[in-house]
Order: sequence, then structure tokens, then C-alpha cells
Amino acid sequence: MNYLAHAFLSFNKPGLLIGNMISDFVKGKKQFDYTPDIQKGIRLHRMIDTFTDAHEATQAAKQLLKPAVGPYAGAFIDVVYDHFLAIDTNMLSDQEWKAFAEQTYATLHAHESLLPEKFARMLPYMSSQNWLYNYRHKWGIQKSFEGVVRRASYLEDSTAAYRLFEDHYTILQEAYHTFFPDVKKMATAFSNTL
Repeated sequence: MNYLAHAFLSFNKPGLLIGNMISDFVKGKKQFDYTPDIQKGIRLHRMIDTFTDAHEATQAAKQLLKPAVGPYAGAFIDVVYDHFLAIDTNMLSDQEWKAFAEQTYATLHAHESLLPEKFARMLPYMSSQNWLYNYRHKWGIQKSFEGVVRRASYLEDSTAAYRLFEDHYTILQEAYHTFFPDVKKMATAFSNTL
């Protein structure tokens, strides 16, 4: 999953949110430098990623984008899932999503001293450009796809991936609706453990 889903699946618990958001920037034993609640968020992030990759709906969805992006299909599907989450009014209304994004940025900024350097450098862009809320817009997805391409080793353009996203929009939305209740249930159970 991408940033919006990881934030949402932190269930408004600050330590869990921080760990869940920074996990990709924390390598090896560095995770033990953090408080237990942040460590739990780091573990939750990794559980969500493993669960997402293994889920049947994700496996099927990745096949739709593979012709354009090969082994990076999973990274693009993470962004796709954030789009469908951002417009999912069964989770939050439009206004609630807007408030949720602002609260997430506020929590992260309030704990800036705890953030890994690379994440701390990215946070002002994330908040000023309102990435979390703007996943709801197709132009926001285009920008996120371009970001995946910039981080990829051999991809040069996201146009073909975006075209496949649009061509298979309904099928990808169905994959999200099949998948998301399962990951939410798993994350809820984990977040409720000590």
C-alpha cells in the first residue's frame, strides 16, 4: 500500500502512524532506536506490505499493469489502491478525508525530530502538495506514477501504466473493494494487540 493507506491503517494512533509512515526509511536494527509504539508501527507497515503482495486481488491487479511496468507493477498497484481508498466514502466522506490528511501532516510535523532524514526532507512536499488528499484525483495518480518511475531502475515513462490504469479502472476498483476489507481487518487486529 502507499502513504494514504498506511496512514489510514494507523487508526489515529500517533506512534503507530509515525512508524507506519517511516518504515521504508528505517533499515535493519535501526527500528530498535524508536519507542515501542513506533516500532509497532514499523512492524505493521511491513505486515501490510506482505499481506498486500500476497493477496489474490493484488496478484490479479498486478497482471493488468505488468505489460507496461514489469516487476514494478506492485508499486503502481499500491498507488492505485490509495486512489480508490481516497474516494471510498464508505470509509470517510470527502470532508473527513480532507481533515484526515491535515491531521496526519500535523502529527508528522509535531514529531519531526523522530523522522529519518530522507522522510523529513520529503514531508514538506507531501504536506504542501497535499499528497494524501490528492490521491482522489486522477492527476494526483499521474504525479504519483511519475514518482514511481523516478525511483525505478529502468522505467523511463509512466504514460503506458497510466493508460492501463484508465483502461482497467473498473476492474482495478473491484480489486480494491475485494482487498481492502481484508487488510483493514488484519491491521485492526494487529493494532489492538499490546
